[in-house]
Amino acid sequence: MAIPAFLAELRTLVGHRPLWLPGVAAVVLDETGRVLLGRRADDGRWALIGGILDPGEQPADGVVRECLEETGVLVEPESLTMVSVSPMIDYPNGDQCQYLDLTFRCRYLSGEARVNDDESLAVAWYAQDALPELDEYTRRRIALALDATGGTVFDHAGAPV
Repeated sequence: MAIPAFLAELRTLVGHRPLWLPGVAAVVLDETGRVLLGRRADDGRWALIGGILDPGEQPADGVVRECLEETGVLVEPESLTMVSVSPMIDYPNGDQCQYLDLTFRCRYLSGEARVNDDESLAVAWYAQDALPELDEYTRRRIALALDATGGTVFDHAGAPV
């Protein structure tokens, strides 16, 4: 799986040590309410469509770019539904990353969902009541996007006393 040039250069300096990176994820809904998911090439798990923001890239532009690059689907971000920190991720090559995750609820505009790059093994639409096996973090992000009432959920440990 290719990584952005800026990240490859950074990895030459820091090796596999943990990196803190900005990431975006899309909960894409079609006109019937189905959710678009991709099966990741690196670990074989079903996941939201998303990725790392390029330096200086606006998050909404990044989520649109990631959806088009990975699935051939053009989306419109409707709302930012969750701001959180991902669990530490250990990639098969030894790289470690933790992401500032920005999860967007997105509306399908056009395109036929397909594997459109080397990051996915499969791409598919799923009915909300028939999602494949997903980790708890991904399920929570989907649930919050589906229940979007106009507010953004922020995870926090609470204010110091």
